[in-house]
Amino acid sequence: MKPSAYASYKPSGVAWLGDVPEHWALRSLRYAATIQNGSDFKEHEVEEGGYPVLGSGGEFARISKFIYDQPSVLLGRKGTIDNPLYIEEPFWTVDTLFYTKIANDTHPKFFYWFCTSIPFGYFQYGSAVPSMTQNDLYAIKVPTPALEEQQTIANFLDAQTAKIDTLLAKKRQFIDKLKEKRSTLIARTVTRGLPPDAAQAAGLEPHPAMEDSGVEWLGQIPAHWQMKRLISQFKSVGGGTPSKANSEFWDGDIPWVSPKDMSSRIITDTEDHITLEAISESATKIVPQDATLVVVRSGILRHTIPVATNLVAMALNQDMKALIAIGEVTNKYLVYFIEGHNRSLLNAWTKSGCTVESIESSFMLNTLLPVPPGPEQQAIAAYLDRETARIDQLTAKVEAAISCLTEYRQALITAAVTGKIDVRARTVG
Repeated sequence: MKPSAYASYKPSGVAWLGDVPEHWALRSLRYAATIQNGSDFKEHEVEEGGYPVLGSGGEFARISKFIYDQPSVLLGRKGTIDNPLYIEEPFWTVDTLFYTKIANDTHPKFFYWFCTSIPFGYFQYGSAVPSMTQNDLYAIKVPTPALEEQQTIANFLDAQTAKIDTLLAKKRQFIDKLKEKRSTLIARTVTRGLPPDAAQAAGLEPHPAMEDSGVEWLGQIPAHWQMKRLISQFKSVGGGTPSKANSEFWDGDIPWVSPKDMSSRIITDTEDHITLEAISESATKIVPQDATLVVVRSGILRHTIPVATNLVAMALNQDMKALIAIGEVTNKYLVYFIEGHNRSLLNAWTKSGCTVESIESSFMLNTLLPVPPGPEQQAIAAYLDRETARIDQLTAKVEAAISCLTEYRQALITAAVTGKIDVRARTVG
């Protein structure tokens, strides 16, 4: 049975709540729960066992005592304020996270589901670090049915969100498999060449003889390929950040690339634009189009080497390098090679023991690359363009489905806890 609306409603007087069921009470959050401050935990920390210490991102330590041992909803005080957490076991919270002592006439899980529907942006203060005060939270109006109805709503949302979460988990697992398939496809093709059918279609030898590359993590490569150092094939150009003291320097039409722009494999523009004057007064240079852009110094190097191609001339910040082709290796082939062997190259290019994560230029430039003949490079790049596009399109469809499901999940929660739908007659299976 599909949930329907209640028989009658009344104005809540709160824009984001709208009308609420006639028989529901409307009270300030202070009457639903008492908000408590977290505190420092260091003196009670233990290596094993104990109780969880919670921040806005979840558990991050264990301690020998707890601050509270009843069901509670945890609300962000500073930083991440829009991610309420629910906990039933004894716990401790840090001072950036409030915990709540929930009133006897408030069902803990109903209160949690309501808190996940609060538009915290209406109430936060502080632009640099979002924050909430106890008074801000206490002033929020909570539409409240009788305790039995609260439990019915909580049970309904527990069951329905569990179904949605199971489906979301399957779709996210599928995306992980697609990403793995994409990575494996690229790594295999730039190391072993085209599969037989694709090679034959491109007029290439479908079953080339293989030989050892001499690089342990590369393994075997086609015998007719050559191994050449990156420095013999590419010129390295560094970046620099112009002074921000003169705003006119940042009103030009030359794109300026930084690590935040490296979310795509192809870059045509950026949010920031600078002038030739700005470039002349900094270490950065104009990078011609079709260079290989690589992030060489950034916290994200823990996971990956962001790599992309620029389709227009641009400048780089100090965390970037541009590799400009000067030999037989094409820019597109290099991008695919770095993408396909990202983790191995990250290990090879990063100096061990450094506190600042960065790629060592000399390590990078002395990398041995497997170099196919020019026509084969072009065929490999064209093949990978086609095959990765298919995978990317499917990934985009799954991501869109995840977005729709996530929006539906939140809409369902909000509708239930604000009384837009009546779930009392709904059979939860």
